[in-house]
Amino acid sequence: MADLALVNANVLTMDPSRPRAAAVAITGGRIEAVAASPAEVSAAQVHAAQVVDLGGATVAPGFNDAHNHMTGFGMSLAEVDLRSPPIASLDELYAAIARRAETTAAGDWVIGSGYDQNKLGAHPHRDALDRAAPGRRVWLRHTSGHMCVVNSLVLTDLGLDAAAPDVPGGRVATDPDGRPSGLLEERAQALAGTLVYPYPLAQLTDAIDRAGAVYLAEGVTSCTEAGIGGGWISHSPVELAAFTAARNQGRLRVRVELMVASEVLHQLGAHPDDGMDLGLDLGIRSGFGDDWLRLGAMKIFTDGSLVGRTAALHDPYAGHETYAEHDTSAGDYADGAGRGYLQADAAQLQATIIAAHRSGWQVAAHAIGDRAVDLVLDAYAQALAASPRPDPRHRIEHFGLTQARQVTRAAELGVIAVPQGRFASELGDGMLAAVGPGRHDWLYRQRSLLAAGMVLPGSSDRPVVAGAPLLGIADMVGRRTASGAPLNPGEAITVPQALYAYTAGSAYASRQEHVKGSIIPGQLADLVVLSEDPTVVSPDRIAGLAVLATLVDGRCRYDSGAIDGWS
Repeated sequence: MADLALVNANVLTMDPSRPRAAAVAITGGRIEAVAASPAEVSAAQVHAAQVVDLGGATVAPGFNDAHNHMTGFGMSLAEVDLRSPPIASLDELYAAIARRAETTAAGDWVIGSGYDQNKLGAHPHRDALDRAAPGRRVWLRHTSGHMCVVNSLVLTDLGLDAAAPDVPGGRVATDPDGRPSGLLEERAQALAGTLVYPYPLAQLTDAIDRAGAVYLAEGVTSCTEAGIGGGWISHSPVELAAFTAARNQGRLRVRVELMVASEVLHQLGAHPDDGMDLGLDLGIRSGFGDDWLRLGAMKIFTDGSLVGRTAALHDPYAGHETYAEHDTSAGDYADGAGRGYLQADAAQLQATIIAAHRSGWQVAAHAIGDRAVDLVLDAYAQALAASPRPDPRHRIEHFGLTQARQVTRAAELGVIAVPQGRFASELGDGMLAAVGPGRHDWLYRQRSLLAAGMVLPGSSDRPVVAGAPLLGIADMVGRRTASGAPLNPGEAITVPQALYAYTAGSAYASRQEHVKGSIIPGQLADLVVLSEDPTVVSPDRIAGLAVLATLVDGRCRYDSGAIDGWS
């Protein structure tokens, strides 16, 4: 007998052999049967301990965010929200900081996140932050996550009040007179981090719990945490322990795959025949764990962001007069004026990627600019040639500005590109301005990836942008910026393709398509119940559809109250 039967439903299965059904039977946290005909539905209903009539609501596999920052998002919920809207100007930003400073003790931190200089006209400045929050330490994170601004008290703590040091893979920005302005780019952010890291595990566990509650309300049942344990993206060298604690306390509300920061991997001293020269102690690597908490890829940053103009491009950003000739066939990865920069020496980045591949890791390389993408593709090609291995499913996170030849090569190498659909509306205007009209049709490809035979995952990069999957699906289809401008509209995809990306596609990117992402017998009973069918309604209504319930392991973990019968 089944534990639960969901009947009178419009089931979108993601199973090409049976794309729709009318009922689902669940036993032991797994899909037992999918019913389509009246006889099958009747059997499912008769042989279930509990029956829930969904009243025609739509059921889909639970959404899976293939690239997000769960801990960072959970922590941001307790910080000053600097997104635009509602923050539409620097004056409004400074006013928001002043309000928080009024309730913050002298010497303590005022932390905000989500500002975008493209929408505000400029980055915040240390002097204005000093006036807004006198006697407090101020730290404001850019919406991209690739830069931040601090005030004078923080710069003094760091010994940077009057002069800016060189930071490999980053930059301490200065005013025309050479005085630091407070802006810290890329790896220079780690300087500010030294004053607050590591965060206590209890604080991180609370953040994971807060984030999970939001995720369930949005229909998310699985996500991939894109970097823990090391580098500027980390919150603690023992970050895995926070996720373990959340699970042990019953506060890990969704399934999580953890990408390990490249900085954490080290020489293992294994036998040469084992081919495990880089990794974690005991030989732990990608795939270790279970259906609730597991290790995924090794995450390595190669460049920055487009809206911050730190992503590594072959040709300069729009408005920059300097042009640097390049020859990609000769491996020209050198930084040049106006072209952004790599986060480490090119040879060092490639050596790390190749060693991780040889040691059995799935690799996820952050590469947004076309120069960084070439570096990563070259590294993957060298790794596969030197150490062949079946179906490694290496990834390129973002794959933001890419030439057609790079799509072809990525497909040939079996690479999974992981772009973010929601970037269109929230960051699109800044990206269009950054790259200039001649490269608009290179931005955040989707349709080209599918046409090349690649599997497209769905992801948000939350908290960089709002992470609700229905928002992401709407933008994958609509491809419009906040101003209404089209963002490479030729790369728009259909609603069924976008829905598949956020379910089966993301499962594939994590090598988990055999256990989740589809509603077929044997798979995990992770489901979302929607008010209407996103494949039928007008695309402009998708973002406003309601999540009525979210099930994980066949249990209702989020209930909007719209459906009776959950227990």
